[in-house]
Amino acid sequence: MSMLLEVSGVSVTFDGFRAINNLSINFAPAELRAIIGPNGAGKTTFMDIVTGKTKPDEGRVIWGDKNISLLGLSESEIVMEGIGRKFQKPTVFEAQTVRQNLAMAVRAPRGPFAVLMHKKARRNAARIEAVAEQIGLSDSLTRIAGQLSHGQKQWLEIGMLLAQEPRLMLVDEPAAGMTPEEREKTTEILKEAAKTCAVVVVEHDMEFVRRLNCKVTVLHEGAVIAEGSLDHVTANQTVIDVYLGRSHA
Repeated sequence: MSMLLEVSGVSVTFDGFRAINNLSINFAPAELRAIIGPNGAGKTTFMDIVTGKTKPDEGRVIWGDKNISLLGLSESEIVMEGIGRKFQKPTVFEAQTVRQNLAMAVRAPRGPFAVLMHKKARRNAARIEAVAEQIGLSDSLTRIAGQLSHGQKQWLEIGMLLAQEPRLMLVDEPAAGMTPEEREKTTEILKEAAKTCAVVVVEHDMEFVRRLNCKVTVLHEGAVIAEGSLDHVTANQTVIDVYLGRSHA
């Protein structure tokens, strides 16, 4: 099976600190993957490299069927390739309605000029309805985003990514600050999204990772130290020593 994203032999150093150390990691076109590891393991830097925010010192980042190098692309070009990122803190347009937030995402799926040239097509309206259904906000389309709960804002932001029909979604700690019910819904949303694109979840919360029931990659000091099911990686002695043995502060 061809890979959607192949990261191989990537290293990056900041002020003498090697944040990513000969990292190799691959993702299939439609899969759900969790990335875990202690603070400073390189999880955020990994996402920064894939999205073009940080350029590595060495290594390759190869994307898609045409084997494009992401290292030669700008951040906006990478977005246009279909790579979306959701940060830990939701960044929705608070003064706009849920529908308007989703419409902005749909209308500018690949670059800022799409919005000027796009007539409001039926397809967009149908897409907005479908995404709202998927994120559980069908009944909230006319609500102002600022009035949503923390969990609902997170879902809206995931929806704004989904509206752009990405091929890869990088999602940072989606379960943080959520109620148990919201966490369950978030699990469903991410599992459903992973049927049509690759969804990579960076998470600290082991219980949430267990719910995702997916392949897990463990990073430590900028490299992969274990990969497999959660049971497999949590039985790995190195993982226990560097990560699980510590308190999860």
